[in-house]
Amino acid sequence: MTIPLMIVESPTKARTLARFLGDRYRVEASVGHVRDLPKNAKEVPAEIKGRKWGSMAVDVENDFQPYYVVSSDRKGAIRDMKAALKGASEVLLATDPDREGESISWHLLELLKPKVPVRRIVFHEITEEAVRSAIREARGIDRNLVDAQESRRILDRLFGYEVSPVLWKWIAPKLSAGRVQSVAVRLVVEREEERKAFRKAGFWDLEAKLSGEGREFTATLVRVDGKRVAVGKDFDPVTGKLANEEATVLEGESAAALVETLRGAIPWEVTGVEEKPVTQRPAPPFTTSTLQQEANRKFGFSADRTMSAAQKLFDSGVISYHRTDSTTLSDKALEESKRTIRGMYGDAYYGGARRYQTKVKNAQEAHEAI
Repeated sequence: MTIPLMIVESPTKARTLARFLGDRYRVEASVGHVRDLPKNAKEVPAEIKGRKWGSMAVDVENDFQPYYVVSSDRKGAIRDMKAALKGASEVLLATDPDREGESISWHLLELLKPKVPVRRIVFHEITEEAVRSAIREARGIDRNLVDAQESRRILDRLFGYEVSPVLWKWIAPKLSAGRVQSVAVRLVVEREEERKAFRKAGFWDLEAKLSGEGREFTATLVRVDGKRVAVGKDFDPVTGKLANEEATVLEGESAAALVETLRGAIPWEVTGVEEKPVTQRPAPPFTTSTLQQEANRKFGFSADRTMSAAQKLFDSGVISYHRTDSTTLSDKALEESKRTIRGMYGDAYYGGARRYQTKVKNAQEAHEAI
């Protein structure tokens, strides 16, 4: 009897899916990308070795045509998938729901050349309901996503192979350039130049520790003779001079004299106390970036360590997809949250679903928040 063959990237993800799909499906793992541009000179195909662009494996004279090779450490996985294909009624390509995942599915299709129907399925969380829904809504390969990933990969190769040697020659050996890395370095350099150009400005402020009616609090001097006391933002960062004419600079001697004057007026009189309610809003759901920031702040994790942990959690069916720039949650997640909060704490603790707007200008928002 033939059954559908489902292919994912990760063996952990395959085991998680197999737990609730049972023997009605066969689940195999590609173990990541199965084809890529050659990593070194040994992997460059013989037919392009003599070309001037051969080392890059990107034909810059023919519409930037890439030359892919099968990764040596993926040949075993390919052999297993081809064997599984013999007993398959159809192939379900269930790689991650992003450009990289779409590219892996396309490369699998190119390599395996199945003679049975092939469908692409996408799910953002590894639950039985999500997978069943994805199978019902199966589609073909999205060539636009594949082209986007391929373009990015080619740019990585061109940038790294062409610019890095310039760095070796003119700056220092073993330096590298990259499509993202070099832009980030420029931002760091520009920020450092701003720091070097910054001019310090000396100014004082005054605080008084007050007590009365069993309470203590700190008051900050904000005005002297009707003029606002200058703070950091009132100074020009380049010249270090006061840029706001409506503020007055409190300097050491004048501050000390003012302290003595104020001490002579003790006891002071509080003429009014104004209290305002403060609302503290919950932080938005995690995006990839905010997850990395919080993991670094709380645990000292690097970005790579955070993403590795998140990948394992996703593959195990514990979190939703972790590569996202969106703070939006799905309607299903919001409905389940409402039901859980009301069930555990009562209606008084549910104030309705919050809608967050991303602050990232070019956010794709292809996936919900983590």
